[in-house]
Amino acid sequence: MAVVTDFPSIALSRELKEHTAQAHESLDQRIMALRPFADERRYVRFLRMQLRLHHATAALYGEPGLLAWLPCLADGNRLEAVVADCADFNVSEAEYRRDRAAARTVRIPTTPAALGWLYVQEGSRLGAAVLRRQVRRELGLSDVFGARHLAGPADGRARHWQRFREALDAIDLTIGERGMAAEGAAAAFAFVRESVEELLADGRAVDTA
Repeated sequence: MAVVTDFPSIALSRELKEHTAQAHESLDQRIMALRPFADERRYVRFLRMQLRLHHATAALYGEPGLLAWLPCLADGNRLEAVVADCADFNVSEAEYRRDRAAARTVRIPTTPAALGWLYVQEGSRLGAAVLRRQVRRELGLSDVFGARHLAGPADGRARHWQRFREALDAIDLTIGERGMAAEGAAAAFAFVRESVEELLADGRAVDTA
């Protein structure tokens, strides 16, 4: 006879990793296949994809309940850095409004779902180390021009991720709430994939005011 338990068998961060592993790997491969650092024009499309994601999650970094659980979020919002990077390449007001509007279509229905979105956003800091080296080498960008949002946190990428993961795993969620968190993480990857297909894969996209 099966035993039913309300106690999770693995840490939440590991559960989210396992739940999104395929989507994460597929997204990474798709982005690299589209060669976002081949030239400045393609990099701008990559920046606009980042702009959409950071707009979609920016409010979470100031939400008191989430900050109580995850104090390392206090200085983690990178939206201003992405906006500054876009300004370096003269992203137009029309493009900016279009990307902000796309971000506003995102609905994060529950606090556990927000944890899933933050897991994806904070986890992206680790991969950003590789991207930072690439844009330096291929486009000559830096932490003060064009690639601010790829810079590491003050306490180091590995340490920051460890702090975030430990705080995330310490949150007491029910099985159902953990499922909501997993759905949130999956939704975040799906949103990024949709943005990648629109902005990077479609070089003929026309921006409208």
